Parts: sequence; C-alpha cells; structure tokens
Amino acid sequence: MISIQTNVTSLIAQQNLNTNTTAESNTIDQLTSGYRINSSGDDAAGLAVANQYQADIGQLTQGVQNANNGVSTLQIIDGGLSNISQILNRLETLATESASGTFTGDRTTLNNEYQSDLQEITRQAANIGLNSGGNFNALLSVYIGGGELSTMAGSSQVEVDLDGPTNAVDATSLGLATTSVLGGGTSFANPANTITTLNNPAANFENSTTNGGDHGETFTIDYVNSQGRQAQTTVTVAAKAGGYTGAQFVTALNNAITGQNISGVYAQIGTNGDLQLGGAGLLQASATSTGDPDAIVTDTASLLNANNYQTTQTGAFTNFTGTATQTVTVTSGGTNYTVNLSAANASNVANAVTAFNTALAGSGVYAVVDPAGTGLSLQSGTSFEVTTAAAVAGTGGGDAFQAAAGAVTVTAPTPLASATGNAQAAITAIAGAVKALGLVQGAVGTGENKLGFAINLANSQISSFSNAESSIKDVDVAAAASNLSKEQILQQSSVAALVQANAIPQAVLSLLKSS
Repeated sequence: MISIQTNVTSLIAQQNLNTNTTAESNTIDQLTSGYRINSSGDDAAGLAVANQYQADIGQLTQGVQNANNGVSTLQIIDGGLSNISQILNRLETLATESASGTFTGDRTTLNNEYQSDLQEITRQAANIGLNSGGNFNALLSVYIGGGELSTMAGSSQVEVDLDGPTNAVDATSLGLATTSVLGGGTSFANPANTITTLNNPAANFENSTTNGGDHGETFTIDYVNSQGRQAQTTVTVAAKAGGYTGAQFVTALNNAITGQNISGVYAQIGTNGDLQLGGAGLLQASATSTGDPDAIVTDTASLLNANNYQTTQTGAFTNFTGTATQTVTVTSGGTNYTVNLSAANASNVANAVTAFNTALAGSGVYAVVDPAGTGLSLQSGTSFEVTTAAAVAGTGGGDAFQAAAGAVTVTAPTPLASATGNAQAAITAIAGAVKALGLVQGAVGTGENKLGFAINLANSQISSFSNAESSIKDVDVAAAASNLSKEQILQQSSVAALVQANAIPQAVLSLLKSS
C-alpha cells in the first residue's frame, strides 16, 4: 500500500539509521577510550567484577610501596647493626688487651675508651629504634594486601618480629652495661661500715670546709715490697677545702700510695661505685676515718686481696707458751717449706707472722696479721697447700691454724678481683653480645627477605589482576575497528535507503498526473 500519511518504509529506515548511528557512536567511544565498558549499561556485571579487580590492584600497588618502605627501614636498621658489630669488635680488642697478664699500660685508659664505646652502642641502638622499648623494638606489621581480611587477616600483611629484650641492642640489653676492663680490685665491704658510692659525679667527700672536724682517711696496706718481702705502710688522704669527687679521692690515694713507694698496688672505683684496692703486690688493707658523714669509708673497714689464693685462721691466734710446738708445712711450686712454731718464735701473732715469712722466704707465700690483730692469714698469687702436724702439748697450747693435724683449706682467687678478671669476664659478655646481635641481624635479614618475597607476589598479583580486568573492561581494538567499518557502511546505507524511502510518496504525484 502506498500512503501519503504514513511512510512506513521511511520509519523503518530511520529506525535502522538510529540503530546504526548508536552502534557506530558506541564503537567510536570504545576506540577513543580504549574500554569496552564505558557505562554501566555496557556490561553491568562485568563492570562490577572489573571494579573489584581495579580496587585490588590499587591496594596491592600501595602495598608494594609499603613493603619497599619497610625494606628501606630494615636496611637502615641493618646498617646500624653492622656499626654496632664493629663497636663490639673494638670492645673485644680492648678487653683482650687488658686480659693479658703481661699488659704494662694503664687499664684505666683502656676502660675509658671501653665505657665510651658502650655509650655509643646505646646511642646507636636508640638511633635505629632498637634500644629497649624503641620504635622498632616491636612486632612490625607491613600491610601489603591481596588477602581476604575477613577470613585470613594474616594473608594481607607481613610481620617482622623485633619485639622484646632479646631483639634490643643497647648495651644493657646486650648484657654489657656493667662490664669493664679495669684491673680487678677488692672492695672495702664490711657490714659494720657504710661504703659511699664514688661514681656519683655530684658526690663530695672529705670536705674540711663543711665538716671542720675532718682529718681525712688513713689506709694501712700490707704488700710485697721490691725485695719480695712482706711489708706494711700507712698512707693518708687528708681532707681539703671543697672536698673531693670520688675520682679525685682515688687519684689522691694513688698519689699517696706511689709516694710511699708501694709497688703493685692501686686504688680504683669499682663498677658498683665501691672503693677498691687491687694489684699483684697487695696482700691486705684496712681503712680508718674519723667517721665523718662525708668519708669514703666510715669508721674502720678492711679487706684481703681477693686476687690471691689464701687461707685464714679460724678464731684468734693461740700464743705459744712453755714447751708447746706445732709444725706447719706449706707447699708452693712443688717445694715444701716447714715452719716450726714454738714459744720462742710464736709467743704472739706478730712473732708468728715473722716466723712464717722467714721460713717461707722465696716461696711466694706471705703471712700477714689480720686487721683485728688477733689472727693471721697466708696469701699468694699462685696456688699453694698447707698442712699442720698435731700440736705437741706443753704448758701452753699451739694451734696457729687448727688444733688437729691435717690439710688447711686454701681458697682460690675471686675471678673478678684479679688484674685480668674484669677483662676476661668482659670477653665472655662480649661473646654473648655478638651472638645476641647476630640473632637480631638474622631477624632483620629474614624480614627483608620476607618483604622481598611479598613484593614479588604482590607484583605478580597486580599483573594477573590487571590482565583479568583488561579481559573484561578493555576493548578489542581489531574487532571494534572492524565493527566501525561495518557500522559506517550500514549508516551510509541507512542514509541512502532513507532517501529512497522518503522518495516513495512522490510516486503518488505520478499517479495523480496520469489521471
């Protein structure tokens, strides 16, 4: 039917032209944007999946940055740990030098550097955040992503465990804070006396200005003189206006000891702040003061050189009288030295000491009267043995060491009291510190590797998610280009057909003319 009112053919041509134009427009949109999906209507389900992939990619991309930042932080920590390792090497060198019995230098100089290096360890540990309670002395979590937090929280983050005291590397945590390489000394320690801490820089001792009655402190020292004989000398450190710091007092005491030509004896401040005397020549010492409140040692205190092998008589010495006798045998260096005690040479403890030292000349064993003046002890820098024969009773008793015959107990030196004991203890502590530091370095290295592996996985996931997103969202350029050509042809055909369809009503005019 030919109709003037309604040109159905033209409407169909217009509809197809609109369809082809829309299709061409969509294809051009895809080709110019590069995406197959440019609006939700293009593929709503596909767009939702692609958006999830895009979110995962964004999360992982930042996660890789987080991990790289974590690696950088651990590398900074690692560098600090390497520095601390070098300091430990220096500490071991200093300790080994001081641990040699043939060292003839000043151990105080070694210890000054040693203590400075300990402080530097603590400073560097704080600088890298691995001091006790430091920023990185913790369980470090680096969020990377890629996992389901709702079901697998741990799969989205990497943990580097640097928590707790075992992962701190300051001097205290490494067990080095109280070590030193000073020559060991014996502290004045007597429960009846108060030993004032000397390592407090604010402390002030023997100040004659504030305590007008101060007269200083007197030390009676038994030592081995340059002729190898037991000797005793008294030295005094007088009070002074303004007083002394602990270090100044020790210097003054050492000057007094040197002034009396006492060889092989020195004073020092122990690691616990006590006044110590030490040295191979020291046998024993006692200290007396007026009991002033700012005295180093109040009232009276005494010490035996804990560096030496020694035996101490139990109880008071029994003076020999009448015909009482006793034989004491001292074995030193494989040689037996016999001491025969009787009223002739042991009528009191002082005479007994003289008898011992006369008989023991050349043995390296020395007898001294105890500070109380009631007993005696034998001391030596090397091991020795003592045995006593049964006392021969007479009008007086005789038991210089023990009433019964037999061996007398000889105690070994206290390790930290020897000239090399502190240094040897420091070497042991440093070995432990090196091991502890190695474990921390291992934890840091493990963390670096874990983050490296996590970065590799995250980058792999980014690639996979990007590929998956691309397959859903990106346009197939070849197919789209082919479609564009087809759609352009269809559009041109639609336009041509529309022209023809619009021309159909014109045929009515021809029919009217013919009539």
